[in-house]
Amino acid sequence: QVQFVESGGGLVQSGGSLRLSCEASGFIFSSYDMAWYRQAPGKEREFVARITRVGFTTYRDSAKGRFTISRDNAKNTVYLQMNTLTPEDAAIYYCNTVPFINTYWGQGTQVTVSS
Repeated sequence: QVQFVESGGGLVQSGGSLRLSCEASGFIFSSYDMAWYRQAPGKEREFVARITRVGFTTYRDSAKGRFTISRDNAKNTVYLQMNTLTPEDAAIYYCNTVPFINTYWGQGTQVTVSS
């Protein structure tokens, strides 16, 4: 059974940093690209960053230079280091495989950025 447990969110001031973690289970983690997504209130869920099985990374334009995605295959965990946060980054952050295995999403982790 596929599961994602996201953690590390919280309240931070504008310009601050957070490190998100997502522990995955129920599939062969090292065989999948992984990605982070986010959803702000009243908005569609959107792509944030992706890391391939071998470590190549891509980011949405607004995240380039501020966010870093990484993975630890031994721990079945993907990370998102977020620096220089702005109120526009406030959202619930989720991880998932690329491509999706099924329609399941974890509970996400809430990121709140005060101005």
